[in-house]
Amino acid sequence: MQEQLLTIRQQILEAKSNGQKLLAVLLDPDKIVLENLNHLIDKINQSPATHIFVGGSIVKNNILEELIAALKQETNLPVILFPGDPSQISPNADGILFLSLLSGRNPDYLIEYQVQAAPILKKTNLEVISTGYILIESGNETAVARVSKTKPLSRENLDLVLATAQAGEMLGNQLIYLEAGSGAKQSVPTEMIEMISQNIKIPVIVGGGIVDLHGIQKAYKAGADLVVIGTAFENNSHFFEQ
Repeated sequence: MQEQLLTIRQQILEAKSNGQKLLAVLLDPDKIVLENLNHLIDKINQSPATHIFVGGSIVKNNILEELIAALKQETNLPVILFPGDPSQISPNADGILFLSLLSGRNPDYLIEYQVQAAPILKKTNLEVISTGYILIESGNETAVARVSKTKPLSRENLDLVLATAQAGEMLGNQLIYLEAGSGAKQSVPTEMIEMISQNIKIPVIVGGGIVDLHGIQKAYKAGADLVVIGTAFENNSHFFEQ
């Protein structure tokens, strides 16, 4: 009898249970130059990445399907949508982080876009992974804060961030994503990662402002189960050699 393959969520849970740390490379279609895509894919294949996230706060170009097709053909990693809105849904990916922006009170990002996306997702075979998305102050206004018209939570107010993560867990979110934002001056504080990872049971994703291997290792040590890297990895061909 053929062994049933684990879902993406089950793989993340199993990794957490085994103490295995995961790494996702985030690709924003608006920042991708198709002529350089093969080189970027080679970099991903030579890296310790375990997942590929695809999406951005705003995606204006029309290369999403082409990008996903190339990633599926040239890598063996799960391709997971990380959408800014329902227009970024592709049935050809493996899964989607079904995000709810818990740190803000803009109803569009708490529930409205999710309502719009649900009928679309029902027509696909995408694995839908409910994710509580928490934006953390990072020293500058990031694209997600600007587009969502929400303020990030203070990096000093650990209790509020913890309560927000716990509320997300109680609401049934399957993952908590702590986000400093693309191009953040500061990454999510390690003491915040530590407090949250020790006080919720679901896996913790951490991204934004992580510019080198040392930053990844610090997030892992603090309790992150999956770390996301993006711009710094794309721009630095020696990212994992430091």
